[in-house]
Amino acid sequence: MKVAIIAANGSLFDAYKVFNIATAAAASEAEVGIFFTFEGLNLIHKEAHKNLPLPEGKEHFQQGFQKANVPSIEELVKMAQELGVKLVACQMTMDVMGLDKDQFVDGIEVAGAATFLNFAKDADITLTF
Repeated sequence: MKVAIIAANGSLFDAYKVFNIATAAAASEAEVGIFFTFEGLNLIHKEAHKNLPLPEGKEHFQQGFQKANVPSIEELVKMAQELGVKLVACQMTMDVMGLDKDQFVDGIEVAGAATFLNFAKDADITLTF
């Protein structure tokens, strides 16, 4: 199985959606690639992914995550990488936002949309968050 995920949003909820699906698929031996663009780049930014915002009025979820022993986004990023999930940062978005590869977690790839489309063209599952 092959799973292609586009991460275009950057809240804590978005991060959990992206990394829960990605790690579950990878743990099931799927080939998984995530393309991070626009606010989605925050999910793999060295500092931003540690303080992702919760939607307004949903702050109480933070305690729920802790009580349920849900891994942090930082831990989920590492888990995804250990499971072989391909993390791809959008080159165009990085250029527009003035970001460099060294501002992101180690082990990511930087590529354009066409490169990710080549990966996704024969995916069994394609998701956007």
